[in-house]
Amino acid sequence: MMLNDGIRAREVRLIDQNGDQLGIKSKIEALEIAARVNLDVVLVAPNAKPPVARIMDYGKFKFEQQKKDKEARKNQKIINVKEVRLSPTIDEHDFNTKLRNAIKFLEKGDKVKASIRFKGRAITHKEIGQRVLDRFSAACTEVATVESPPKMDGRSMFLMLAPKIDKQ
Repeated sequence: MMLNDGIRAREVRLIDQNGDQLGIKSKIEALEIAARVNLDVVLVAPNAKPPVARIMDYGKFKFEQQKKDKEARKNQKIINVKEVRLSPTIDEHDFNTKLRNAIKFLEKGDKVKASIRFKGRAITHKEIGQRVLDRFSAACTEVATVESPPKMDGRSMFLMLAPKIDKQ
């Protein structure tokens, strides 16, 4: 943001500290008015014809802006994507262990990517991997929604699960 002597325009449309329009003033006049009330002239719309400048306490404005940004960052949630790797020939116990881990991730609010890596000739039987992923997504229906259905990507097949949002 440009302020005080950094403003290059000869004339500016000036707005005072209370939000009232003072009209089009020369840059020097605007600086004098701001100096009388011990505030800064800040360019708020540099592309307007003529540019719009406002009389304000720039330090206070900057501080308020940082406070708003910090509050916004505090309220946002970072969603991680956790991956659970399965195989087409996964055993029941291993499947249940992977399922428990995935449910734990989903309950924490993370997304889960369940993937199956086909090794060797297993790629010729994609339907086996498809059934494993379908079974996996069916087992997670209480805590998750399917974000993207199973699809192939090279030698692996994957699906994305997103946590269900509870509406209280």
